[in-house]
Amino acid sequence: MPNKKNASLRLSTALCALLAISVPARADSLTQNQQLVHDIYKELVEIDTTTATGDTRQAAEAMAARLKAAGFPDADVQAFSPAPRKGNLVARLHGTGQRKPILLVAHLDVVPALRADWSVDPFKLTEQDGYFYGRGSSDDKYMASSFVTNLIRYGQEGYKPDRDIIVALETDEEIFDRDSVGIQWLIKNHRDLIDAEFALNEGGGVYLQDGKAVRVNIQTSEKVPVTFQLDVKNAGGHSSVPRKDNAIYQLAGGLVRLSKFEFPLHLNDTTRAWFAHTAQNVSEKTAADIRAALADKPDEAALARLSAIAPFNSLLRTTCVATTLEAGMPRTRCRSWRPPR
Repeated sequence: MPNKKNASLRLSTALCALLAISVPARADSLTQNQQLVHDIYKELVEIDTTTATGDTRQAAEAMAARLKAAGFPDADVQAFSPAPRKGNLVARLHGTGQRKPILLVAHLDVVPALRADWSVDPFKLTEQDGYFYGRGSSDDKYMASSFVTNLIRYGQEGYKPDRDIIVALETDEEIFDRDSVGIQWLIKNHRDLIDAEFALNEGGGVYLQDGKAVRVNIQTSEKVPVTFQLDVKNAGGHSSVPRKDNAIYQLAGGLVRLSKFEFPLHLNDTTRAWFAHTAQNVSEKTAADIRAALADKPDEAALARLSAIAPFNSLLRTTCVATTLEAGMPRTRCRSWRPPR
């Protein structure tokens, strides 16, 4: 997915505002910081950090080198490699200690990107028509780049916040840290380095309307994934003598049933408040549907229209979707066949 030009810088500015950190308006400084965030962003995007072929250790060490080159002492920048091709980074800007630290978290890994599926090289940052293209350009290397850039900037400008600012760049978020070498490893082995009063993580975004920020999303919790694997098997056979109990058709039938299933409406305090606020920044037709869906007795037609909008549907209810299909290899062994008597 492309993200808009200078999106990394905008996130930096938005984050500073959220943390009540001043952003200097000097034109020369702004130009320098824009170049810095672009260079870091480009370096991160162009490091393959997919699970199958990539190396998050390389990305973590590259960001550690950036921070150390900017003057951060070794004790405050630590890159860890808990497994081959796996890396995490923890960096700290010391404040006055008046308040407990804040933790800023972003992940370094990305989902797979086949070159044949892309019009540009997914592991080369390409700027085109005011957009950046590249695997991880949005999720989540723009955020990691912003955090590292801001930390460097604060250090260079001698900024002394009333709390330590900790940046943690972790691996394997895209696979739910299934091998416990990402955030779980940091919690288990280096909790002291990331212990904080609260953390800001990926998820919430700044939404613009006519160039003006109209909404800053802050998550109160994260959707919890539950993965189910459906296995369908049969005795198999030669394609010239097809069987009625075809495992592929059986699985396909189940997936079609799943595609038509919908969980009931389930709002909590956060999602209800989000929709109520969102109704102020959408078309009147959509706003009317939101109000009708939030009523004590939700209007089914309005709910159906909102459910057709994927981002809205994911907040209205629990969701379930098929994501990956795998099948056995075709048999190459020849067998003799005798017709039934």
